[in-house]
Amino acid sequence: MRIKKIVAIEEVKDDLDAGVEFYDLQELGVGSYFRDCMIADIESLWLYAGIHVKHFGFYRLLSARFPYTIYYDIQGDVAIVVAVLDTRKNPTWIHQKLKGRKC
Repeated sequence: MRIKKIVAIEEVKDDLDAGVEFYDLQELGVGSYFRDCMIADIESLWLYAGIHVKHFGFYRLLSARFPYTIYYDIQGDVAIVVAVLDTRKNPTWIHQKLKGRKC
């Protein structure tokens, strides 16, 4: 499958901002590193979109450097990122978050 475009729904920005805020509270500057790593993981979908296991109805890409998961779907040749969520959260919380997200 060849992906020609990667898009993210609006809520993904909020997910990333929450992660940046959390990591900057741990140590200033780590939030920027977190965002850069998440963007790099999302960009890996150019090559790897569709190979991941589906969970809660979306493909689930585990981040390489942080305990976060990128949830996405594929429509035609477009990968649509619907969430970037902390894997340490309760699975029920994650499922509730994803239920409200549409491509």
